[in-house]
Amino acid sequence: MDKFNFSIPPRIKYGPGITAELGSKVASLARGTKPKVMIVTDSGVVRAGLLDGIKKSLADSGIEHFVFDEIEPNPRDTTVYKGAEKFKSQKADILVAVGGGSVMDGAKSIGVIVTHGGTVDQYDGLNLVPGPITPLIAVPTTAGTGSEVTMFSIITNTKTHYKMGVADLKIIPAVALLDPVMTYSLPRNMTIGTGLDALTHAIEAYTCNVANPVSDALALKAIRLIFDNLPGAAKNGKDAEARNGMMLGSLMAGLAFGNANVTSVHCLSESIGGLYDAPHGMVNGILLPYVMAYNLAASPKRFADIAAVVGKEAVPEAAVDAVVELEKSLAIPALADYGVKEADFAKLASMSTAHPCTPSNPRPMKDSDYVIILEASLARRPPRSVS
Repeated sequence: MDKFNFSIPPRIKYGPGITAELGSKVASLARGTKPKVMIVTDSGVVRAGLLDGIKKSLADSGIEHFVFDEIEPNPRDTTVYKGAEKFKSQKADILVAVGGGSVMDGAKSIGVIVTHGGTVDQYDGLNLVPGPITPLIAVPTTAGTGSEVTMFSIITNTKTHYKMGVADLKIIPAVALLDPVMTYSLPRNMTIGTGLDALTHAIEAYTCNVANPVSDALALKAIRLIFDNLPGAAKNGKDAEARNGMMLGSLMAGLAFGNANVTSVHCLSESIGGLYDAPHGMVNGILLPYVMAYNLAASPKRFADIAAVVGKEAVPEAAVDAVVELEKSLAIPALADYGVKEADFAKLASMSTAHPCTPSNPRPMKDSDYVIILEASLARRPPRSVS
């Protein structure tokens, strides 16, 4: 590789208890003015009490704030518009996103609409945001999406059920505060789902055909961290070492795929999520070994590297087997559990082929290829039967 680009626009602050610095970070973004903050979150974060420290930090710095807690899993365009209206009606100045990927994605698109107007579908695509957005600070409460450091906001179009992707460097949060303590109360299923999302990011970043040397290093380290720590975090949510390892793995995976790309796992999972409102991370995990197996012949050296980094024999097939073994230990659900039907395969395949990340898959993909993967994953056939 002769040339590549790598961007890390946000200021990243990491460490247990780092959320106590939120007030000072908001004040620094306000540059001497008295800002008003809208906290963007979801009802689960509120119920878990995770806003208590957030509000205290803002109050201690004398910063006025209010909460918009209506972001749902697979955030919808209508919710983005509702959040933007509340931001404007309350005359807020700064956004603080506290939650998982859905919350952070929702906050990014709220920032776009508040600043530039219009509708989310106008910004669906690459580099369509005309300028900077309202200042945004991200505080992740899961170790999975990496949305705090990426240029993507995935929003469901409620009319078409298509997952739109606003992709622009200008929507990356100004500051990311990563506090592993914020993940201690995350339920087991969400720990597994978001962890598998991070693993998918890392594996796809390493195997996509637009990877670069820096994203490679981050992706391999992330894969190792997630394999080492996801079982422990799922078993005991308050395992500080496992939670720390998972948050670091998620961060590194986010930086990796944010500067490389994802592949056909995400193309399929986002199509399924748009049609069935299924949980993104868990669907990624279900599909991951099947897409890996389908891609083995196109990138054998890269898959052998993944096998080696998780302590297996350095052969491509061992990478698939390692993921299958990990997921079996976590007892993840099946695709059928989310209502996926064979009757929808043609539609899902067409949506996936049209996904902007399909060209980044190491093996060229068309509708019939996606149908093969869907058939095998829905039937729960051994992933290595896919070729």
